Amino acid sequence: MTPVQFTFSSAFILGLTGLVFHRTHLLSALLCLEGMMLSLYVAFSIWSLSMGSSSSSALPLFLLAISACEASAGLALLVATARTHGTDRLQSLNLLQC
Repeated sequence: MTPVQFTFSSAFILGLTGLVFHRTHLLSALLCLEGMMLSLYVAFSIWSLSMGSSSSSALPLFLLAISACEASAGLALLVATARTHGTDRLQSLNLLQC
């Protein structure tokens, strides 16, 4: 494993462990997801540049578009949760209540 691959896989694992172990607030969970998506974007960009083919260059742009949609949906849920429940703590949310 090259140092670049180790860096991006450790950044992804760090975001994943932050999502699993430190999910007290919705905002911290969304930030961990964004960190994971950013590490995937940079890894796919470097992989696309190292391959040198034009067919694999659309994958990082597609991933960036999906990441932007995920961020906007997450922020919309954060605002809706903060307005209805008054907090963004994940323990105070009950999914069975509407």
